[in-house]
Amino acid sequence: MFKKIISCDKKITDLKENCRELSSELSRLQLEIGIQKRPVILIFEGWEASGKGSIISSVIRYLDPRFFKVVSVMPATEEEKKYPFLKRYWNGIPEKGRISVMDKSWYSELADSFLEGDISEDEYDKRIVSVRNFERQLHDDGYIIIKFFLHIDAEEQKKRLKKLCENKNTRWRVTEKDRFQNKNYNKYLRTFKDMLSITDFPFAGWNIIDAKNRAFTKYAVFRTITEKINNSLSCFKPAVSCSSGYTMIEMPVLSEVELQGKTVSPERYPKLLKKYQKKLSEIQNQLYRKGIPLILCFEGWDAAGKGGAIKRVSAALDPRGYEAVPISAPDKTELNHHYLWRFWNHIPKKGHIAIFDRTWYGRVMVEKIEGFTEEERCSAAFAEINEFEYELSSFGAVIIKFWLHIDSDEQLSRFTLRQNTPEKQWKITDEDWRNREKREQYEEAVNEMLTRTSTSFAPWHIIEANDKLYARLKVINTIIRTVSKYL
Repeated sequence: MFKKIISCDKKITDLKENCRELSSELSRLQLEIGIQKRPVILIFEGWEASGKGSIISSVIRYLDPRFFKVVSVMPATEEEKKYPFLKRYWNGIPEKGRISVMDKSWYSELADSFLEGDISEDEYDKRIVSVRNFERQLHDDGYIIIKFFLHIDAEEQKKRLKKLCENKNTRWRVTEKDRFQNKNYNKYLRTFKDMLSITDFPFAGWNIIDAKNRAFTKYAVFRTITEKINNSLSCFKPAVSCSSGYTMIEMPVLSEVELQGKTVSPERYPKLLKKYQKKLSEIQNQLYRKGIPLILCFEGWDAAGKGGAIKRVSAALDPRGYEAVPISAPDKTELNHHYLWRFWNHIPKKGHIAIFDRTWYGRVMVEKIEGFTEEERCSAAFAEINEFEYELSSFGAVIIKFWLHIDSDEQLSRFTLRQNTPEKQWKITDEDWRNREKREQYEEAVNEMLTRTSTSFAPWHIIEANDKLYARLKVINTIIRTVSKYL
């Protein structure tokens, strides 16, 4: 990989003149990405003392500070380690039209964790796949990702560290980790070579720069940024998802689901509910002790009883250990990020539970049918969602997805009851009636969703919900059975 290194090919006087021209172009491009709503992520990795800080300072000097942020990545805190590896990076992605300048990134965390023995080789390989999916998903959503690795040899690094230590004003910048890296330069070099080689993606390739000459480093970075942004703005092509190999669970089409006879008597219901809720409470305690997160996803027809089912589930839980997340139409800030961003913000930590009232599946249903999102992005969402759920499952989360199913007659009956009952009228909207008119389209979309996203690690459970009492009991019992099997 280091054979592709960008080395000095100009005189110092030429470099300074070129940098002046490129700095003006960089300022212009910042305006252009704002107009085109294209977010940019600049990643600066490299050896300690290779000059990342000074290069970042040079870059941001020519940017409008209102539309960029500098992210200095520190080692994950104990709290951050309770979440999936990439969560804190998803939370920090820039809004559309803005720039994020990263002083280190997920790559530093990945390399350090492996070299320091915090993760196994298998976990390292899994995280490489996670990074590939993460960057491809961002790329396909219009993000421009430009990655730099500033390279210096062991002797140059040693010389720079020594110079920093000789000055009392810069001595503090040299850490034991910096010295350790220099003493183990070859070990780090092998890891960096491997990591950069397998993460040199067509949609987010590495730019390895010989950083011995500071003037050239600045010129090479400016030139690369302006070229990459110009090329991306003039020609954008989504990458092809390389996710495959997931084991799928065969699902019936909704028209084949038998709803008749799926009932429970009002006399038996209270006793069964109490029994199931007690068991669910015990399950929550086991999840907490073992540090296993649980993600419950509720989808279904309007008026199918999602709210009632969620209420009975949450009634059995310790409120300190779960969050109910109602999902409505995305707000302005959410629309200015990748659509999965807002869901990553609500992923539960180890031992906790998240209950989603509607989910990321809106992308392949309402957004697709109502034309809120272009067809190409909706189609790509199936792979992205499977990758997202696989990421959560690999972290150790139990994912249980429910589709609450009622027939058209039952839905009409419930709509009519809500409309004619004053205290329930808030539950029915014009949008519900409009969606009902498109029920056939929605059913087709749901069938595709069930077929393409019912994986072995996150299968769908169809809940026959014509009888609300039966549906609530089946939901709780499904959670108990699934989690007990997992435990």
